[in-house]
Amino acid sequence: MTIFTADICDEHSEKAQVLAAGYKNYGGAENCQGEITTIKLDKNNSDLIKLLRDEDGTGKVVVVDVDQEYFAVVGENLMRFAHKNNYAGIVINGYIRDTFQIKDIPVALYALDTCPRKYIPVTSGERELTLSFGGVEFTQGAYLYADTDGVIVTPEKIA
Repeated sequence: MTIFTADICDEHSEKAQVLAAGYKNYGGAENCQGEITTIKLDKNNSDLIKLLRDEDGTGKVVVVDVDQEYFAVVGENLMRFAHKNNYAGIVINGYIRDTFQIKDIPVALYALDTCPRKYIPVTSGERELTLSFGGVEFTQGAYLYADTDGVIVTPEKIA
């Protein structure tokens, strides 16, 4: 059964938060839904690598906040990890790279835009925080739906 964000907004407007304009899907899946897992990064993506590479993502969407720093957070390798571990999607308050290589990997990947460089020095991230960007609060365990119309968050699974 296909679920559309517009229908959820119409039927559950009091529960649905809508992510602001400007986030585009670069991944190979046209839509995704799942329980939110949050991670806050300081430019470097080493903690995100561990999450996507080492943890089962079945039924989950990872929400990443890097405060819109102009460095690529996800590229081909991380998308392959996400696919291998069954993540439905990734939403980034930042940038990605390797768009040619990732367009066929069947994981949704919403980001602001692209950037060819990554941040090399290793810094630590924090997990399971409430993240706030694009007019939405992303809480660990809440539910995210995304399609060609946009990204929405609800406190729990609606459909």
